[in-house]
Amino acid sequence: MSSVENDLYQEVVLEHKRAPRNFGHLEHPSHQAQGTNPSCGDRVAVELLLDGSTVQDIRFSGQGCAICMASTSMMTEAVKGRDVAVAQELQKHFRAVLTGEEDPEEAPLGKLVSLSGVRQYPSRIKCALLGWHALMHAIAGNQDAASTEDGIPATEGGAA
Repeated sequence: MSSVENDLYQEVVLEHKRAPRNFGHLEHPSHQAQGTNPSCGDRVAVELLLDGSTVQDIRFSGQGCAICMASTSMMTEAVKGRDVAVAQELQKHFRAVLTGEEDPEEAPLGKLVSLSGVRQYPSRIKCALLGWHALMHAIAGNQDAASTEDGIPATEGGAA
């Protein structure tokens, strides 16, 4: 990662950690789920208000490292007001970029591409994916995103 990319990555992570977007609770969520990463203690709950297949509103709460909080904050910005199918596609591309299966320059991630630097730190990939994992469980209608012993969400195929 170039020094410019590294600077952008650090700036984005710190900005979203300091002032997370859509942090808090919805008065009447239609869908919700939570996720934990037992290896580092990150805990995130995601609440959605779906209108048909559109994410009308989204909020998250919890505590975690800067990467977890920044990724979840950026996720809420990226999916709010968009179709569930778009959110699911974003999650697939984001995960593929972080795990090295997709080139960041070719992934349709928008601002989320600034988090592609996480792939340089394999132990932090789980942190960046936790909010997304909870989002996918909320969309699927599961109340709890069960964590696994190694912190990899069960629905993520068991590999980081």
